[in-house]
Amino acid sequence: MQKIIVVVGPTAVGKTSLAIKLAQQVNGQIISGDSMQIYKEVSIGTAKATEEEQAAASHLLINQKSVFEEYSVKDFVADATKAIDKTIQMKKIPIICGGTGFYINALINKMQLGEPGEYETSVEPKFEAFLAEHGSKELWQLLHEKDPQACKKIPVENTRRVLRALTVIDRTGKKFSEQQTKITPRYDALLIGLNSDRQLVYSRINKRVDIMMTDGLLDEAKFVFENRAKEYQVLQAIGYKEFFPYFEGESDLTTCVNKLKQASRKYAKRQLTYFRNKLSVNWYDSLNDPAYFDKILTKVEQWQNV
Repeated sequence: MQKIIVVVGPTAVGKTSLAIKLAQQVNGQIISGDSMQIYKEVSIGTAKATEEEQAAASHLLINQKSVFEEYSVKDFVADATKAIDKTIQMKKIPIICGGTGFYINALINKMQLGEPGEYETSVEPKFEAFLAEHGSKELWQLLHEKDPQACKKIPVENTRRVLRALTVIDRTGKKFSEQQTKITPRYDALLIGLNSDRQLVYSRINKRVDIMMTDGLLDEAKFVFENRAKEYQVLQAIGYKEFFPYFEGESDLTTCVNKLKQASRKYAKRQLTYFRNKLSVNWYDSLNDPAYFDKILTKVEQWQNV
């Protein structure tokens, strides 16, 4: 089974920096495991590796698609699998780095969810049509009528998961919340997780948002807002929709920035919940433990020799 390293953790905890240091130490190549960094037009709000960081270590699966192109978790798994094969052929170690737990889980595990065949992410066209006609709130309400338990774990704004849940219910005749998920590992994956004291992480998140604003986040958000009629995935990304009330003249900028900080902190909490519940992660304190990187290197060496 092919060996890969996976770096996970909440936003702003230092995943990119760690991945670069690891790549330099173990002859690795970084593959983005983020659902938004694939898009060319958005870099600041997606916390994409800077040009300097990309020069320090090779990155794959960033800047590959336009925001107006469809790109699903199924596409990501196919592309990441090819990137891993390419990296291994180059005699390098693949290092998957990102905070999108669902994407990473789908990559490192083969999953069956309520239907035959390998993990499938297609959705029924009739539900996509319903979304286009009635909007995300009505779509979520439709799922609530069919499966209230599923709605407790799927927020209204996550239309892709709502569509997926409705599709599984439609195809299997069973509630999405009652589906049994069969998981088979695709790789020998060493999962390294970064985290620290909650308030430290939240402070870094707030600071990161301030830096993003200085770097031009508002211009990116304006681009997303001005193209909102096209109904593309980035519309739902944290970092953009929070500014829509400002562009519509319904809120001041400071309020929107604070809303973004709050949304980012809540997202970090959801990320941690997913990683802890769905994946077997080796956790390290990247903010309080000066020796955390040495400990990770030791773990990597032990894993390589197994």
